[in-house]
Amino acid sequence: MKLGFGLYRHQLDREHYRFARQCGATHVVAHLVDYFRDARDNPRGDQPLGGARGWGRAGDPDKLWTTDEIIGIRTAMAEEGLILHAIENFDPAHWHDILLDGPKRSEQIENVRLLLRRLGEAGVAVMGYNFSIAGVAARVKGDFARGGAGAVGMDGNDDTPIPLGMVWNMIYDEAAPAGSLPEITEAELWRRHDAFLRDVLPAAEMAGVRLALHPDDPPVERVRRQPRLVWRPDRYARLLAEHSSPAWGMEFCVGTLAEMPDHDIYETIARYASSGRIGYVHLRNIAGRAPSYRETFVDDGDVDLARVLRILRDGGFDGVVIPDHAPQMSCAAPWHAGMAYAMGWMKRTMTELETRN
Repeated sequence: MKLGFGLYRHQLDREHYRFARQCGATHVVAHLVDYFRDARDNPRGDQPLGGARGWGRAGDPDKLWTTDEIIGIRTAMAEEGLILHAIENFDPAHWHDILLDGPKRSEQIENVRLLLRRLGEAGVAVMGYNFSIAGVAARVKGDFARGGAGAVGMDGNDDTPIPLGMVWNMIYDEAAPAGSLPEITEAELWRRHDAFLRDVLPAAEMAGVRLALHPDDPPVERVRRQPRLVWRPDRYARLLAEHSSPAWGMEFCVGTLAEMPDHDIYETIARYASSGRIGYVHLRNIAGRAPSYRETFVDDGDVDLARVLRILRDGGFDGVVIPDHAPQMSCAAPWHAGMAYAMGWMKRTMTELETRN
């Protein structure tokens, strides 16, 4: 397995590349969406939170990420000893009507096809995505982790309707009329996702890029009155059975899977580890289950993450594993300290697994 690092848009610079490399990373998963853009109640920081109006404004609908832009990022990372493995998440500005089945759907399918071609041209192996109308919502933040370290969690669901002009927790149309998104069924969400894959998988195959689907975080049946796609582990099994293309797989978030009630996390990991369909892994520990849980340090939650890594290795997974969030430590650089702690634990544990073969 390979140790990676996830970086938000505002962290795509030399200082953060060097920090990731100093922590032992060899690969990077980069976010090109700016989750903190013009957000009054979502200050730029370790994780986006946001309120009823979401994280902030989506990007420019007329400016898709270019091949040169992605190659520039990849090249700068390479100069610091890192490989750009994946881009995580499409910008709602570029695909909102795919999620909503709106009038611009056909145009935005072409957006996605073009972006996949550009990723292939730039040598990026994986495009992570989250097919969700509500996105990440209902998070709370506090001094939840060991020793009073800052972390996020959940204290019950969010049933606030989503305003028009907003999807995936970001505003794509500030001039939208008053009102709320109509509620849809789980079956309709699955229909939209199946249609999305049918329309874009040939382009992904041609580009040599794998689409990797993140499970819904938080994993509850409905959030903000909208259904969820992968909120139970068996939903991945259904998708794997229905989509055999090697250009589709899982963005395997251990923390989100651990939040799901009524299953054995180790059996779930073993079930999918040998599938050959994992694009990359998010590693995070938690205490509790949705809709009431807390994120913890990697060595201090309900899940034995060393056991998880061993199951992944034994299942034949040899891809990229990145820390997915980390508690904020009490010092002058809370984010850096938290991530360095997670990376140090992961590097030591992964090295021990290799030496015990």
